[in-house]
Amino acid sequence: MWPIISAGIATMIALIAVLLFWKIHKERKSGFPMQDERTSKIFGKAATYSLYIGSYFIIALLFAFIIGREFYDLPDVDAGYPLVASLLVYNVSFLVLRWYLGRKGE
Repeated sequence: MWPIISAGIATMIALIAVLLFWKIHKERKSGFPMQDERTSKIFGKAATYSLYIGSYFIIALLFAFIIGREFYDLPDVDAGYPLVASLLVYNVSFLVLRWYLGRKGE
């Protein structure tokens, strides 16, 4: 089962890379600048806020694991799931904040 899932993940990564390169190529051919002052400011704000959100999520996750282990005798958690969860929080919060700040304006 895992070889099929791994091949699917690799295919999705390759598809996303092709779409990203196609979009960049299309924007360069259009003649408009890819980033101006406004989009740079929006990207910076979104990155800063997502860093804070992700850091607070990781701190809350660590406290939950420590409290669960020390007070409730829960077993230690494998590192893979918290890493995937924190990566998702970072990336999804950045995408949502970038979209929100782009629509909202300054």
